[in-house]
Amino acid sequence: MISGIINVYKEKGFTSHDVVAKLRGILKQKKIGHTGTLDPDAEGVLPVCLGKATKVCDLLTDKDKEYEAVLLLGKVTDTQDISGKALKESLVSCKEEEVREIIAGFVGNYSQIPPMYSALKVDGRKLCDLARAGKEVERAPREVQIFSIEIIEIDLPRIRMRVHCSKGTYIRTLCHDIGEAAGCGGCMESLLRTRVADFRLQDARKLSEIEKQVQDVRAKEPQKELSKEDLTGFLQDTDSVFRQYPCVSVKEEFIKPLYNGNPLKTHWLSEWQNEYQADLVRVYDSNQAFAGIYCWEGTRGCIRPVKVFMEPAPK
Repeated sequence: MISGIINVYKEKGFTSHDVVAKLRGILKQKKIGHTGTLDPDAEGVLPVCLGKATKVCDLLTDKDKEYEAVLLLGKVTDTQDISGKALKESLVSCKEEEVREIIAGFVGNYSQIPPMYSALKVDGRKLCDLARAGKEVERAPREVQIFSIEIIEIDLPRIRMRVHCSKGTYIRTLCHDIGEAAGCGGCMESLLRTRVADFRLQDARKLSEIEKQVQDVRAKEPQKELSKEDLTGFLQDTDSVFRQYPCVSVKEEFIKPLYNGNPLKTHWLSEWQNEYQADLVRVYDSNQAFAGIYCWEGTRGCIRPVKVFMEPAPK
């Protein structure tokens, strides 16, 4: 089983689940998961985790993200994007400076009501399923954070903007809410996700590129089982997500407690420094194989596992 993370460029027409299903077929591997839904009409960065790296899916879902979006003023739809059924169309009478001021007002903490056409669940049912059945239910507003909005171009009724936001932010809803504040309504015309944490658009690979590389490998050695080396160029190691944390390795004579998932005493570790107590640490075995993420437990004077990957497992 291959473990690691692929920065996939999700193209229009694919759901995030489609991407996972396609990769399972390309790689002949079942244990694959994505890190946050992108709408079918949206494009851009979708980190996909393989094997043991699926344990970081929730961590990447929680990371900040960047998007480029086009807001179309004067049109309201049931899905809050251009693909939906038009509910209202209005003349756009506001001026460019007014629009800039309205948009600037959304930077910071922002209480957002999730759209009906979303994968969120209410009483065990997805909102989108309820919406398709013609039902609308009350949704509690959720606090999100808009770190910045950069206006790239204004050609009313369209505004192209770059949004840096927290997890859980619906850009469709942001566009809708800006339109409401402008008094004419609005919807999202296009969306491109350009970054998730440290995964960036310029490094993302289309499914067709990944498939071509795998096909080339299999054409040379049809019976060969795929390895990490065969995916060189687009597979990132699991620990790449945690490079912001300091790293330590376990001395050879204390390797057994590591493999058993036990807390580790600091004198069992190489490179240990007391200031590491304030943060998470990356832990490796004596051969520099990534073991997991640990945190300081002061009452016991040791570090304990937060997420264990054990990649590769000892023989």
